[in-house]
Amino acid sequence: MLKKILLVLVVLIAAFAGYVAMQPDDLHIQRQATIAAPPAAVFDNVNDLKKWDAWSPWAKMDPNAKVGFEGPAAGKDAVFTWSGNDQIGEGKMTVVDSRPNELVDLKVDFTKPFENTSSSTFEFKPEANQTVVTWSMGGKQNFIEKAMCIVFNGKKMIGDEMDKGLAKLKTVAESGAAPAPSP
Repeated sequence: MLKKILLVLVVLIAAFAGYVAMQPDDLHIQRQATIAAPPAAVFDNVNDLKKWDAWSPWAKMDPNAKVGFEGPAAGKDAVFTWSGNDQIGEGKMTVVDSRPNELVDLKVDFTKPFENTSSSTFEFKPEANQTVVTWSMGGKQNFIEKAMCIVFNGKKMIGDEMDKGLAKLKTVAESGAAPAPSP
């Protein structure tokens, strides 16, 4: 009887491992929000990494995290470093491309709890008197990361945090935006 249980367990583990191995190496998550503010107001809150504390969902997970800034105050080559609790880990985020009121592209290097590099891109599109913000995250996943993503529903967890961040970005940008002109 014990041999049968072990055999079933081995088959289940092998099936799960096969399923994990068949998952794509590339992870891509995208969320979108419409913000009642001009692109410049929204862009400024993303392009200036010092302003992330006001809206980033991860900043609230560890208010005692050690943070630092390097390079220019905002835009290309601006750098944000952090070291925090188990929820946010440790790493470095660098603006690799910045086009005013259009795009902010970031390289995110995690060092703890695991090493990984990903990208995070914000696109800003004017629509009437509003701005449509598209936030995309992506990167390569190894076998363990794919398994963890399946077990803990990582895409949903990250997507939920992105939704929270966009909602807070909306609040911050709209509260600081000049009233939109009437059509």
